[in-house]
Amino acid sequence: MPPLPVPSSTPRVVIYHQTQYLSDGTYISLLPLITEFTNVTHVMIAAFHLNDNPGDITLNDDPPSNEKYDVLWEETSTLQFSETIKVLAMLGGAAKGTFTRLDGDVSSFEAFYCPLRDVLRKYTFDGIDLDVEEHMSLTGVLRLIDRLRADFGPKFLITLAPVATALHFGPNLSGFDYQALEVMRGKEIAWYNAQFYCGWGELSNTAQVETIYACGWDTGKIVLGTVTSPGNGSGWVGYDGLRSTVRTLMARHARGKIGGIMGWEYFNALDQDGKEGEPWTWVKAVADILGLADGQKG
Repeated sequence: MPPLPVPSSTPRVVIYHQTQYLSDGTYISLLPLITEFTNVTHVMIAAFHLNDNPGDITLNDDPPSNEKYDVLWEETSTLQFSETIKVLAMLGGAAKGTFTRLDGDVSSFEAFYCPLRDVLRKYTFDGIDLDVEEHMSLTGVLRLIDRLRADFGPKFLITLAPVATALHFGPNLSGFDYQALEVMRGKEIAWYNAQFYCGWGELSNTAQVETIYACGWDTGKIVLGTVTSPGNGSGWVGYDGLRSTVRTLMARHARGKIGGIMGWEYFNALDQDGKEGEPWTWVKAVADILGLADGQKG
């Protein structure tokens, strides 16, 4: 296999991977992301949860040490070995409780945080995506970010996944103000995976994205998140519509200043004909929209 091109920092191609197994037990492999030359830049392994007792951490329904995940960790190591793909752990999401447990007093924080730190180290993640879909204080998220940076160093990626409306002073699931967070810790945050779906936004046109940009956000830090299939939530935009929106933004703001595209999620991502079965084709198509497939750099 020829060497894969090293992607520039922007634009990014981000894919979330939560459904590792289908209901019939079929495993969804990540290796086509490499073998099919998709130009993916970041893979988010979802979703890690901190449960009631400190140290009780699950990846979806099972501990990450469960043998069912052995093949997943082998594959994430292979992705990382390519040196072109970073693998992050997604923490939180729709299931409540994780960030409440990290928002307590010092002793409570230490009890829940330290086992999380150990999991991130054990599985050699390149970063963490904080998907805060419950109330958390600004001081709480600042403490978490500061501790992650202290424990993992300057190369460790820290991202957040706000609903799109939270970036233009609209409804917000997280509790804290993202503009305030960016002012206070923006230098520690690599980018934001903005959710333009499930009623929080949509990408059929540029209007909401431009509203966010007009609020003063660095366009290179806003990754445009969409669902990869209508089955993953409302707000799905087909290939042609997504291409039109993103290419318009690229023309207005210069390609290197677009943060990238994010997809939720990998296993059932549709190809350009609207068919399931080869989810890597969605990733490859997104890279083409961003101009990465032709080897251009941002």
